Amino acid sequence: MGYEELLRRYEAGGGHLAAAHAEGLAVPPALQTVVLTCMDSRIDVFALFGLKAGEVHVLRNAGGVVTDDIVRSLTISQRKLGTRDILLVQHAGCGLATFTDDDFSEELAREVGMRPSWRTHAFRDPSVSVRRDMAQLQHDPFLMPDTRIRGFVLDIVSFDLEEVFLDDGPQAATAG
Repeated sequence: MGYEELLRRYEAGGGHLAAAHAEGLAVPPALQTVVLTCMDSRIDVFALFGLKAGEVHVLRNAGGVVTDDIVRSLTISQRKLGTRDILLVQHAGCGLATFTDDDFSEELAREVGMRPSWRTHAFRDPSVSVRRDMAQLQHDPFLMPDTRIRGFVLDIVSFDLEEVFLDDGPQAATAG
C-alpha cells in the first residue's frame, strides 16, 4: 500500500484534478491566513473551516507546535506572500501527549546510538501548549508587528473548537 497507492491515484488523474483546482489562483493566500495544526490525518483543515484551494497556507507537524522551521515558514509566508493572521489548532488526544522529550530522546539514543539535535515539543495539556506557542509567536521579532494570532484546541471526536486565550479576554494576540 503506502506511497504506491498515492502514485496510483496521481496517475489515475490526481495531477489533472489538482491542476484544475489551482488554475487561476494567485500564489498569496486569498484570506491572508496561516493555519498551523497537527499532522494527524483525521484533521482535514479544508473541511473544518470550509476552505477552498488558494485561501490559506496550511502548516503541519507533529502536534501542530511552533518550532524553528514553523517560524521560518511563517516569516516567509508573511514577508513574501502577505499573510497576517495565524490560527494555531492543536487537539485533544494528541500523540505528543503520550511521552516526554527526554523519554523520546533516550529511546532514540538506545536504538540508534545518539540523541537528536531537535526536540519533540511534547506536551501533556494542549491548552497549555497552545498558550505557550501563542506567546512565543507574539514575541517573535521576525513576524510582522500587526500579526493577529488565535489559538484553539480541537476535540478530535466532535470537532468542536475551544478557544485558548493568553489572558482572560477574548481579544486576539498581536505579534510585535
